[in-house]
Amino acid sequence: MKEMSLGLTSLVILSASLLHGQPSASTSSEHLVSVQTDVKLQVLDWGGTGRPLIFLSGLGDDAHVYDKFAPKFTEKYHVYGITRRGFGASSKPAPTNENYNADRLGDDVLAVIDDLKLDRPVLVGHSIAGEELSSVGSRHPEKISGLIYLDAGMGYAYYDAGAGWIVLDMLDLKRKLQQFEDGAIQDEKQFLRYTLAATQQFEKDLQQMTKEMPNVPAPPTPPPPPRRPAIPAAIQFGEQKYTKIDAPILAIFAIPHDPGPLFKDYPAAKAAIVEADRERFSAQANAFEAGLPSAHVVRLPNASHYVFRSNEADVIREMNAFLSKLP
Repeated sequence: MKEMSLGLTSLVILSASLLHGQPSASTSSEHLVSVQTDVKLQVLDWGGTGRPLIFLSGLGDDAHVYDKFAPKFTEKYHVYGITRRGFGASSKPAPTNENYNADRLGDDVLAVIDDLKLDRPVLVGHSIAGEELSSVGSRHPEKISGLIYLDAGMGYAYYDAGAGWIVLDMLDLKRKLQQFEDGAIQDEKQFLRYTLAATQQFEKDLQQMTKEMPNVPAPPTPPPPPRRPAIPAAIQFGEQKYTKIDAPILAIFAIPHDPGPLFKDYPAAKAAIVEADRERFSAQANAFEAGLPSAHVVRLPNASHYVFRSNEADVIREMNAFLSKLP
C-alpha cells in the first residue's frame, strides 16, 4: 500500500510505484530503537562518516525504499533510515489519533536522534514524511542542521490558506460543526464568521479536486470503493498545520507530476489532469517559498512523486549543494 491521498496525487503515486518497482536488497545494518513504551522503530544504518543524514520514507514504505539511493551519500555523511510506526519491522500500535498524529510521529524521530546520540542531523523526508520534518523543525530546530523535502512540502508540511489542503480544511470545518452539535458556542457571531470561512475554504478545495478527476468513461459495473486501511487513515487524519519552521530547508517539488501510464488511452483527460496537478502544486510550492524564507525551492517538471528515483541525478546534485553550505 503506497501513500493514500485525495485526488490526482493518489494516482501519480500508484503510477510511480508501478514504474519504479521495489528497491534491491539492503546493504545496511538494522536494529530496533525504543521510542515509547511498547513501541520500537526499525532503524537502518548504511554507514559512512561525517554529519548524520536521516532518511524518512513516505506513507506505506519502510526505510528500505532508500536502499539504492541513501548509500550514494555515505562518502561524506553517516546515513540512517527510520521506518515510522505502523509499517515494516516497526511496532504497530492501535490506529488512534494519539498514536499517529503528526507531532507524535515527529517525537519518534526525536527519540531516535537522542537514542543514537546524533549531533544535529539533517532530516530527509519523502512525501508524508514532510509532516515529521516540519514537526521537528517547528518545535525543535536546535536538534537539527537542516531539512530536505523530497516532494514532501505539501499542505501537511507547510499550510497556507491560499493553496489550501483538503484534509486540514476538512478537519477545521469538522471541528466547527462539532462545536455547533455540542452547543459549545460562546460568541455566536464569531462562530458564524469562522464557520463560513471554513466552509468557503473547504469548497475551494473541492472545486480544485473536481478539476483533478479524470474525465474518462465509467466502467459498466464500478468496483466497490476500496476500504481505507486504518493506520494510513490515522496518519492522514492526524495531520497538523505548520506555518513557521526555523531551519535551513531544501524543498524539491515535482511540478507537474508525471502520471506514468495512467490515462494513456485518454490523451485529453490526461492533459487536463496534468494541468490541474500543475496548478495545485505550483500554488503549494509558491506558498512554501514565500512563507518560509529559509527555504530553497526546486521545481522538477514531469518528475515522478518518487523524485529520488525518477530524477536521481537532479536530486543528488541539489542535495549535495544544499548540504555543502550548511554550517
